Amino acid sequence: MPDTLPLLLEIGVEELPASFVDAAISALPELAKKKFAEVRLHHGALHALGTPRRLALVIDDLVTAQSDLDELVVGPPEAAAFRDGNPTKAAEAFAAKLATQVSLLQVVDQPATPGKKAGRYVVGRRTQKGRPTVDLLGQVLTDICASIPFRKSMRWGYGETPFGRPVQWLVGLLGQTPIAFTFAGVTSGCISRGHRFLTPEPFDLAGAHGYVDTLRARHVLVDRDERQQVMMQRVVAAAEAAGGTFDPDPMLVDENTSLVEEPHVVTGSFDPAFLELPAAVIRAVARGHQRYFCVQKSDDELLPHYLAVVNTALRPDLITKGNDRVMRARLADARFFFEEDKKVPLEARVEKLAGIVFHNRLGSVREKVDRLVKLAVLLAKELDVSLEMRAAIQRAAHLCKFDLVSLMVGEFPELQGHMGRAYAKHAGEADIVADALRDHYRPVGASDSIAPGEVSAVVALADRLDTLTGCFAVGLSPTGAADPYALRRACIAALRTILEAAETRPAYARLNLSTLVELAYAGYVGKKLDLSSQDTVAKVMEFAVERLRGLVATATSGTVADAILASGPRAAEKPALTMVRARALQAVVDGRQPWLEKAKLVAKRLGGISKQSPPVFHPRDAFSHGKKDDGAIVRLVEDADERTQDLSSITAVRTALEYTSVLATRLDEIFLSTLINDPADPDTSKRLELLSYGAQCMLRIADFSRLS
Repeated sequence: MPDTLPLLLEIGVEELPASFVDAAISALPELAKKKFAEVRLHHGALHALGTPRRLALVIDDLVTAQSDLDELVVGPPEAAAFRDGNPTKAAEAFAAKLATQVSLLQVVDQPATPGKKAGRYVVGRRTQKGRPTVDLLGQVLTDICASIPFRKSMRWGYGETPFGRPVQWLVGLLGQTPIAFTFAGVTSGCISRGHRFLTPEPFDLAGAHGYVDTLRARHVLVDRDERQQVMMQRVVAAAEAAGGTFDPDPMLVDENTSLVEEPHVVTGSFDPAFLELPAAVIRAVARGHQRYFCVQKSDDELLPHYLAVVNTALRPDLITKGNDRVMRARLADARFFFEEDKKVPLEARVEKLAGIVFHNRLGSVREKVDRLVKLAVLLAKELDVSLEMRAAIQRAAHLCKFDLVSLMVGEFPELQGHMGRAYAKHAGEADIVADALRDHYRPVGASDSIAPGEVSAVVALADRLDTLTGCFAVGLSPTGAADPYALRRACIAALRTILEAAETRPAYARLNLSTLVELAYAGYVGKKLDLSSQDTVAKVMEFAVERLRGLVATATSGTVADAILASGPRAAEKPALTMVRARALQAVVDGRQPWLEKAKLVAKRLGGISKQSPPVFHPRDAFSHGKKDDGAIVRLVEDADERTQDLSSITAVRTALEYTSVLATRLDEIFLSTLINDPADPDTSKRLELLSYGAQCMLRIADFSRLS
């Protein structure tokens, strides 16, 4: 018998939801690693496979015998194991656990370990001969099956074993050797099943080797990556045959991949008259329950076709006929909603927002809109935009939520913003205003871009700031994983808007986040809030600096982010300038500048000085006793203060960093040649205060000591 063999575990089930398949495939490798490590079975690569009808695990090179065990085990303390030189029941129980004799136990001195104090403990050696793998696999495979996580499990028949869906068959093979085990009332065998429609007959699996190829021959692409690749090739070909390209939605790709065992694509169509609907509406109808890909020429121009990924090649004409009927009915409903919504004036929609509660302590969405208008206008002034642009911003803020009370958004909530744009354009609003109604929700996720225009960016920022400020002011800050008002996402969106807009629009670099929160707080006049303006600003800034650290670390590195944000919440006051400092410092770190090591040492020493002395600038004439380096220290700190006072541009940051090299080098030389903390010198206290002030100047750039 060879030393290693492949192992196959297959769990046949009734159709699993797509999300269940993906979650199981993701979890299986780590689950298996843990279970095999517990029983000392070494193996090669693990391959998690799955379709809606089966979950499988293929393991390369599993050893055919368990490794031998020989380990020293620490037992109870000596005082508990022996009394008057005689073993107690504790010692006897410990020896029995190790399958050894009490006389073979030893007492040794043990250092402190987590959960255990240092002292004298009884130790014993546990040895165990490795067993054949086939003797262990039954229990291991049962445990793996029972450990697969599902968002919601079920029980069926008279069984008590929970699983994602009822288990229909089990296969366990080590090489060609069947592994007998029972799970959920089903006993394992060698019989698997092919595609439900194309090759439904059960068949014998000859062995674990070639499992993927065997199923492929029976129209089951059990490897998810292969299945997705084949599906997308067929989707692309079908879209080209229909005269366009497919709608590139990652959700559709992921979900359709895990809805079928072998992907086939059928092309459906609908009445071109439905193309009068906004493209976003048709996409929502197709994506909704149907999970169809639209066929498009551009984002705003669709073709009257859609692509459905199906699980069979049988009777595509019949499938298409049924799909067309469903698509036609849902598009007809959408057209009815669209026509009815267009009859209602925009201002009437705005007034209806009074009937939607934003939060019981923060008022209605109508009240939120009023706050957004005022805050957006103030933001526009901060950014010094033109009067014409301010008028567009004010109008967009006033209209930005009106579509929430439309019939279409009531049916398709994901169309909020999109329908606002469509109805605003129909009502004759300027394109820049209509586009802002859609774009002010951006960024929607981490991969989404920020609101693209000035109007939409200002309204987007005002929206997030109002939500953050109001929720924190009434004690709704996130706790642990709970964030029901999506404040983390809102904060990241606000920070990203400032950071990314500042790259092309310098005015955003001047925005002070704490000032913006104060402006947002002022909008809640008349509301009973738990926190004062000052306390709310402090809470939001503390929250913001944690989110900013993640953004800075992504753009640079974790160590640079820690160094730049060492000053705490104040570092988030001007996020764009903080990012400028981080990128400039990262360039220094990447360039391995020789002075950087001296900067780290000097920063560490200055940090120690600042803990015992307050930062005070003293001029040269304050040092009456004339220690030779006092004048040099004054000039160095004076120059550092001048160069770090205003870090409002990348040029200023680079200038400050260049001077830091001079400052660090000269102070390092002074520290080596001069007794800074001279107890006999009456100027020592002033010298330490001056150096503490110098430490504050360096901290305006970064805490270099954190770059170690």
